[in-house]
Amino acid sequence: MPDEDLIELKFRLYDGSDIGPFRYSPTSTIAMVKERIVAEWPKDKKVIPKAANDVKLINAGKILENNKTVGQCRVPFGDLPIGVITMHVVVQPTIAKAKAEKKVDETPTKNVCSCSIL
Repeated sequence: MPDEDLIELKFRLYDGSDIGPFRYSPTSTIAMVKERIVAEWPKDKKVIPKAANDVKLINAGKILENNKTVGQCRVPFGDLPIGVITMHVVVQPTIAKAKAEKKVDETPTKNVCSCSIL
């Protein structure tokens, strides 16, 4: 694929720092992009995603779906020259994992009910 067809993306993290820019084929999926973000994640950050599913990508105010391609997620800006597209990265652990971890950490509690009749 010619270099001019590649889409250049960089990713803005929660603290304002960036990962990239990297060049992607328009046929690359968002899931593939997320895998690379996790692989390239700076090790000195407090929040580190454990898997690609922990990462949410936001472009033009929309959360991008894993099955979409980079080409489908480009927002048409008319005749603007093609440049680096900045996407925002949010790290959000999956709900199922968070609930499972919470259940393991909690000790079982016994419900106690008391009534007083005056």
